[in-house]
Amino acid sequence: MRQSRAVELIVGLFVAAGLGALFMLAMKVSNLSLVAQEDTYSVTAKFQNIGGLKVRSPVTLAGVTIGRVAVIQIDSQTYEAEVRMRIESQYDYLPEDTSASIYTAGLLGEQYIALEPGGAEVYLKEGDKIFLTQSALVLEELIGQFLYSKAAGES
Repeated sequence: MRQSRAVELIVGLFVAAGLGALFMLAMKVSNLSLVAQEDTYSVTAKFQNIGGLKVRSPVTLAGVTIGRVAVIQIDSQTYEAEVRMRIESQYDYLPEDTSASIYTAGLLGEQYIALEPGGAEVYLKEGDKIFLTQSALVLEELIGQFLYSKAAGES
């Protein structure tokens, strides 16, 4: 009887560890974090079309995640999407002429913002704006353009 209780305890610990691992995997996949990142600064950029970009999407520099999308809203004056990004303070050396592009991870993966540094000697700081932007490529528009160009070429 005593040996059975020890086995039950080990199985219970194993199941608890498995549930903990699943919880951590779910947090990682959904880009959620239990730890708030206080050491960041924010910059904004405007895009004509953000595609499927979401809050908490990654902001990358050379493929390395350096921040997250914090807020997405519509600018009522220009009707463009205004995206505010929180960038970790350790990356405070981005030139002010840095450009931002929206890309898709893989063919149908999540969208993210890729920053490409310029050559200015003045660096971005809290509240600055990125003026050089490239909107997301919408797969449906590309397929539509391809089909229309094929149809126009055949007639």
